[in-house]
Amino acid sequence: MTVSGVDTRGGQHCETTALGVLLRHEGLDLSEAMLFGLGSGLSFVYWDAKYLDFPFLGGRVKPFELTRNLAATLGLDLDVRETTSARKAWANVTEAVDAGRPVGLQLDSYHLEYFTSRVHFGGHVVALYGYDDSTAHLVDTAQQGGAVTTSLTSLAAARAAKGPMTARSRSFTLRVPAGVVDASVRDGRASSVRGDLAPAVRDRLAPAITACARAFLDPPIANLGHRGIAKAAKLVPGWHARSADPARDFAQTALLMERAGTGGALFRNLYRDFLAEAADLLDSPDVRAAHALYAEAAGLWTQVAGLIERGALREAGAALDEVARVEREAMGRLVGLADISSPGGISSPGGISSPGGISSPCGD
Repeated sequence: MTVSGVDTRGGQHCETTALGVLLRHEGLDLSEAMLFGLGSGLSFVYWDAKYLDFPFLGGRVKPFELTRNLAATLGLDLDVRETTSARKAWANVTEAVDAGRPVGLQLDSYHLEYFTSRVHFGGHVVALYGYDDSTAHLVDTAQQGGAVTTSLTSLAAARAAKGPMTARSRSFTLRVPAGVVDASVRDGRASSVRGDLAPAVRDRLAPAITACARAFLDPPIANLGHRGIAKAAKLVPGWHARSADPARDFAQTALLMERAGTGGALFRNLYRDFLAEAADLLDSPDVRAAHALYAEAAGLWTQVAGLIERGALREAGAALDEVARVEREAMGRLVGLADISSPGGISSPGGISSPGGISSPCGD
C-alpha cells in the first residue's frame, strides 16, 4: 500500500522534513525554515556527564517538541500514538497509510539500513508513506537520500529501541483544519498555497518568535540558551584534557556541528531564513535586525567548528563568547515582539532533556 501524491523531497533536518511531508499532503506548503521557526525550534544545550565519552552540544529543542509547538501554534490536529506492543505499533502505521495519509515516526536511526552514519540516535524522525510485505517506503533528509526504503524488520527494531531520547514506537499524523488553507486547496492537495498562507500564519509568527526568545534568554539552568553557549566558551578550551582521543573527538564534533546542526550552523541558518520570511510578513525592524544577527551567528558557528577540528580550542572558546553575545542581542530584539499567551498553547521550547551522549548525524 502506498499513499498517492506524496511529495518526497528531503530537507536539511529530519523532524522538519517529516513535518513538511505530512503538511504538504494536507495542502499546506511551508518552507522548512518556516516550519522550524513556527515550531520555536531554536535552542542550545551544553551537556557533559561522567557516563559520556565526550561533551554533547545541541542546537535545537528536544525531539518532538518542535512538532508539538508547531501544532499548537497553527492549531493543527496532532494525533500521537505510542505503545510497547509491536503489533499495535505497526497497526497504528498501517491504519493511517491505508486511509491515504502519510505518518510520522520517531525511532533510532542506527537500525535503518540506508543510514550513512551508524550512530544510535533515538530522536530521529521520518515520514512513512508506503509499505509492502517486506519493505517500508520512507522520506528522510536529503543527506540520507530523501525517498528511501528499509526492511520492515529494521524499521521495527528502530521503533522499539530503548535508550536516550527514544519514544515508545511513537507515530503521529497531522490534519490541517479549515481556515488555515482554502478548502479548494485542501481538496486539490496543491503543492503551494503561498497566496492563502500569509493571512493564516502572520498572526501566529510573533507569539512563536517571542516564545523562542524568552526561553533562550531565560533558561532554567546554565547549560541552556545563551548561558549554555557562554558556558561552552569557558569549557571548550579544556577539551584536550577531557578527550582520550582528541583527533577523533574534535573531528567528530566539528563534523556533527556543520553537517548535523548539533550546536552548529545548520539550525542558525534555518532560523536566519525563517526570520527573513517573517520580516517580510511582519515588516518589523526588530525582526530584520535579528535576521542580520543570526546570519552573523551562523558564520561564527562555522568558524567555531573549523577551530575545533584543528584543535585550536582557545580560539574556539573566544569565538563562542562572541556567538553568545550575538545571539543574546538577537533574541533581545525579539523577546518583546508579542505576548507569549497569544495564541494559546505554545509550550516553552527551552526544555531539553539530557541527551545521554547521543549525537545526531541527521540534523538533530
